[in-house]
Amino acid sequence: MDNIFVYCETDEGQVAEVSLELLTKGRSLADLLKCKLEAVVIGSGLNDTERQIFPYGADVIYVADDKRLYPYTTLPHAAIVRRLFEQEKPQIGLFGATSIGRDLAPRIASALKCGLTADCTELEIGDHTETRTNKQYKNILYQIRPAFGGNIIATIINPDTRPQLATVREGVMKKEVLSPGRKGVVKNIDTGKWLNQEDFAVRIIERHIESRKVNIKNSGVIVAGGYGVGSKENFGNLYDLAHVLGGEVAGSRAAVDGGFIEHERQVGQTGVTVRPKLYFACGISGQIQHRAGMDQSAIIISINNDPEAPINQIADYTIIGDLNEIIPKLIKYYQKNTK
Repeated sequence: MDNIFVYCETDEGQVAEVSLELLTKGRSLADLLKCKLEAVVIGSGLNDTERQIFPYGADVIYVADDKRLYPYTTLPHAAIVRRLFEQEKPQIGLFGATSIGRDLAPRIASALKCGLTADCTELEIGDHTETRTNKQYKNILYQIRPAFGGNIIATIINPDTRPQLATVREGVMKKEVLSPGRKGVVKNIDTGKWLNQEDFAVRIIERHIESRKVNIKNSGVIVAGGYGVGSKENFGNLYDLAHVLGGEVAGSRAAVDGGFIEHERQVGQTGVTVRPKLYFACGISGQIQHRAGMDQSAIIISINNDPEAPINQIADYTIIGDLNEIIPKLIKYYQKNTK
């Protein structure tokens, strides 16, 4: 009771990246609250998931292994999580803000009549005092996310209901192994007792997933452009720089809306969250929507002709000038110094 639960997504026996990120964050929250971190895994062929999950800090894994539970369908997964939460009464439940998490978490919140905050970018533990009644709440979950179109960062709390549920965007939490050889307790769920025939009213006959063409999330170097790049043709300079650095090209929402770059390369609140070692922000103003997707980059270099651009406030290095003149010079000097 009063532990932290993470719903772990799997695909063909592989635990999703966002779930491992949530386990890392969940471990730090559990240490603060002095409680256990527990994971729930639902699917088929889950023999290897223990080896994947325990190193990220879980104390207990609940496993529901049944060939009928993969691929994901709403009713049986929701029935298992709801019953498990009713039985174990966690204080916090975390889900990835994926197509599965966004389908599952609201159903659990509705069934348990508790609060849910979607698309969080940060989670913290803190206290709260209700100003009208002066009632004090200790060690509650601060669920932090952009709001009003990304113009503000809101902190949301669910002080009076349990569990406190949140979905968290992929990439915003750091994934970190706690101990490679860590072991814990595995509790197998008897799906025959927990589910009935009605839970399988929907059956997947055929499943097709198109593979992702680009993967900027795991790139160590990203060269990103905004509307200030000027045109799709000018993005050619960014591709040239990314090529010599061994990185990927990305863009802000304004650049995507302008037709300069495809949506799958968009970084920001409505795009991908990245944490590269080196991030070039070229012609990007740096509004909060974009910064939410890249402000955890190790080194940020801004190239902008506006000295007052908001991106310069978080950049480690700022180059003021015309990017169409600066980028070719960067390429030239990089190639010269690496020969």
